[in-house]
Amino acid sequence: MAEVPGFADVVIVGGGVMGTSIAFHLAEAGVRDVVLLEMNELGSGSTCKAAGGVRANFSDEVNIALGARSLEAFARFGERPGQEIDLHRVGYLFLLDSAEQVEHFRESTALQNKLQPGSGLPTRMVSIEEAVSLAPVVAADGLVGACFSPSAGHCTPESVVLGYASAARRLGARLVTGCEVLGIDAVGNQISVVRTSLGDVRAGTVICAAGAWSAQLGDMVGVELPVVPLRRQIVVTEAVPGLPPDLPMTIDFGTTFYFHREGPGLLVGMSDPDEQPGFHLNRTDAWIPRLTEAMAQRAPSLLDIGLTGGWAGLYEVTPDHNALIGEADGVSRFLYATGFSGHGFLQGPAVGEVIRDLYLGREPFVDITPLSADRFLSTVRPERNIV
Repeated sequence: MAEVPGFADVVIVGGGVMGTSIAFHLAEAGVRDVVLLEMNELGSGSTCKAAGGVRANFSDEVNIALGARSLEAFARFGERPGQEIDLHRVGYLFLLDSAEQVEHFRESTALQNKLQPGSGLPTRMVSIEEAVSLAPVVAADGLVGACFSPSAGHCTPESVVLGYASAARRLGARLVTGCEVLGIDAVGNQISVVRTSLGDVRAGTVICAAGAWSAQLGDMVGVELPVVPLRRQIVVTEAVPGLPPDLPMTIDFGTTFYFHREGPGLLVGMSDPDEQPGFHLNRTDAWIPRLTEAMAQRAPSLLDIGLTGGWAGLYEVTPDHNALIGEADGVSRFLYATGFSGHGFLQGPAVGEVIRDLYLGREPFVDITPLSADRFLSTVRPERNIV
């Protein structure tokens, strides 16, 4: 049976991409006694239920920076930390069905390219004809434009977690699974003990990377983390004849229907506006009629393809669909990286760097002050390039 050490410099709660990335970056920087606690298995929360898309095409400057930095890290993942992640840089293709969407993507594309000069193949607006040539299963009816990011793509979330976890352990970090955090004690405003199902850990720093479970962890130290769990479902199809090997990650922006290659078939997903918040992890068919309707409009040939399986996972949603990243003011030291609202996996490498630097008192490569959890007391920063 696993045991927790009695002492740690840093306790990280959550063993998905965010927690394992933070553990790796801290251990790599020479931080001793890094302990990660995961209540189930590594990656078993939101990370390994993700679609695996990686991109930097966002409407918010901070998200662009985090996405771009992470893309660089994914491209070098085989060298650092050292793991094959099956990265396919086939691009991201957004299909647009209104003039308003086109104008919005023109603005976000211009912003991304301004912030990333000389970063390789730039994001660009493309014609409907080019969009269909990139994704031949797409039906053009109703489309008025498209946006393509050639340097984006998708990779395997489980492999990313494995790579970070293995490297963190090699560097001396302790990763404990099957360990639930039951409470956090403080002396005055200073964290002193993390109480768990496997025993107590004396520690002065806690980092919340607990995803959809973060609100409860914040409550233990009196820090409000406005994160709610929301079920998202994915299905995988049988083989689809004629799929190009470089089929991009394709998103019908108006309906949020998306797909990318998964072996000889497709991984397919879509948001469900009727889904209610909660820790619902069972699969249902309630969203299938809406998915079928979107397929009939945008990729009707897929209606004849059978399904081989699927799964349900959780988004960790905030009021403005942006992450919560920072350090709490009222208690020392409680750091957090959560609430990514569907783009946490793709930002994991960069956020690991940011939390490392916040812990060490360094200036992060991007100013994450706008993502502070207390921003909702004044203004919000809605991210528009989301599904």
